[in-house]
Amino acid sequence: MAGDSKYDVVVIGAGPGGYPAAIRAAQRGAKVAIIEKQKVGGTCLNWGCIPTKTLLASTELIAHAREAEKFGVKIGAIEPDWPAIMARKEKVTDTLVGGILQLLKANGIDLIEGTGKITKDKKVSVETKDGTIELEAGNIIIATGSDPAELPTFDFKQPAVMTSTDALALDHVPESLIIVGSGVIGSEFACIFSTLGTKIVMLELMDRMLPTEDSRVAKQMKSSFRKQGIDVRTETTVTEVLEYKPDSIKVKLSTGDELEAEKLLVSIGRKFNSAGLGLDELGMQMDERGRIIVDQMMETSVDGIYAIGDVVGGILLAHTATFEGLVAAENVTGGNAHMNYHVVPACIFTTPEIGSVGLNTDKAAEQGIDVNVSRFSFGALGKAMAMGEDYGFVQLVINAKNDQVLGAQIMGPHASDLIHEVAVAMKMGATAEDIATTIHAHPSLPEAIMEAAEAAHGKAIHVAPPRKK
Repeated sequence: MAGDSKYDVVVIGAGPGGYPAAIRAAQRGAKVAIIEKQKVGGTCLNWGCIPTKTLLASTELIAHAREAEKFGVKIGAIEPDWPAIMARKEKVTDTLVGGILQLLKANGIDLIEGTGKITKDKKVSVETKDGTIELEAGNIIIATGSDPAELPTFDFKQPAVMTSTDALALDHVPESLIIVGSGVIGSEFACIFSTLGTKIVMLELMDRMLPTEDSRVAKQMKSSFRKQGIDVRTETTVTEVLEYKPDSIKVKLSTGDELEAEKLLVSIGRKFNSAGLGLDELGMQMDERGRIIVDQMMETSVDGIYAIGDVVGGILLAHTATFEGLVAAENVTGGNAHMNYHVVPACIFTTPEIGSVGLNTDKAAEQGIDVNVSRFSFGALGKAMAMGEDYGFVQLVINAKNDQVLGAQIMGPHASDLIHEVAVAMKMGATAEDIATTIHAHPSLPEAIMEAAEAAHGKAIHVAPPRKK
């Protein structure tokens, strides 16, 4: 594309927030351009959600195959093929990227490959491989996302030090791995590489792993990790790098211990990609970390400029970014949409999986809400036992005053799928009684949610009553 062009909407960033925003704006009759400096689909599709889930699908299959004899099936030796696993990952991501490109084309959206910057007169200057072009925009949506955060303790130019992006490009499975941070990303990678035979030590500064999750979930996941051979060390951090080698790293811990491993993965969060967009010159309101401040309509402090996704902070999830993008797209095309974060399910694809939505027990206590907490174990569920995945539980957090479901935490088989039943219930304002009196198919995993709801009123069939003294 050459020369100046006029658009109703220009979207900067084609990740899981940006490309849905562009499509929705086009569906509402706008002339739309979208700018992307790397690959459409953003971090989620290319270096995050989809690649890790593709690798997890392979390692979960390996884990199941190793237990085949428990199910009466003889398979023989199981040998992971890392190059083939990585090739499948690339095929999946390439297919999905191609699908997004087709969607953009089908909706008449101009894709401009380059780096965008907003000028003082609220135009968008794009640095492309063929030079700089300028776009006129009625409205602008910033969807530039985030990148893995780095710690000054480590030299990321050293081959032994990795971010999550680096870990997805490894040409071999490391024999040993230190993971700094036990959040979602670190925990998922721990499951992937542990199954492939990597010896893993996971370090967490806080007093428990998965520190943003419910305390009961965190405690049981730590136990599960240890059974898988993953060494989880809480209240521990790296104080000093003692030695870098081409094929290893040696560090000193806050406990005084020394550790050496082939690779070290830093997974301590994300940094906001707001630099270089010209926002300071516009006087746009941001916090000290570079997070763009927006209102419920996703509009920034500068009229006509909206921001969505990781770059606005809050809930850093791909599906949150998508909904923020749809809200922004409605508003830049004359709508009046508002973002509501009351019901946002979150999933962690570890072994076992974790699904959560709404309040957990810790958050309820912080907010001073009187709640009933009801649980049901997968160990008492027929379908889970038949599957050989009877570890974990369903936990419902229920308003003690009116029985309304305020949140749920699920740890166990297909938790990432099951959590959506509770999400819909919460969206509709349902009570535990509503869930308990909804007939659930037998045998099925969702019965665990029904049983937890029944247990809230002492009516669970498959839970033994307390012994009488």
